[in-house]
Amino acid sequence: MEKQLKADMAKAETLADAVPSQGARRATEDGTASTRPSLTTPSDMEVVARTQRRQFGAADKQRILDAADLCTLPGEIGALLRREGVYSSSLSSWRRQRKANELAALQAKKRGPKPDLQRADTQTITQLRSDNAGLLSRLEKALLVIDIQKKVSMLLSLPSSMDRATGII
Repeated sequence: MEKQLKADMAKAETLADAVPSQGARRATEDGTASTRPSLTTPSDMEVVARTQRRQFGAADKQRILDAADLCTLPGEIGALLRREGVYSSSLSSWRRQRKANELAALQAKKRGPKPDLQRADTQTITQLRSDNAGLLSRLEKALLVIDIQKKVSMLLSLPSSMDRATGII
């Protein structure tokens, strides 16, 4: 590693000596940029792999949380976080998640098979449609009875309730 670093520095120095320097001024030589030697050649270029974000499994989270719960002295939690490579925000979010899971585990759970919501919706729609059909049938019968009462009233020339209200006989 050290040998490679020294070799790279020596190469950079020799390239710097090859290009005439004009101090802080911009180089305005007659030559074009393509004639100047490049500091990096395609063979020297190295692609640095991007580091992957660390993923903590449930067991790792639980282990770190248990260790953090055991810390009592000032600075112990900080040392634990540095040793494990964890941020304090991750620790606090894991604590929130653990608390939410514990509360969910303590809640009473309904026994038996879980209801199928789509089936329940279908049954409700079917029930409402049948109720609607029954009400329409009753409405038709009521309208028929009202029509018959009007015709009987006209045949017998009995005053209707409307005529009584207006005073017409």
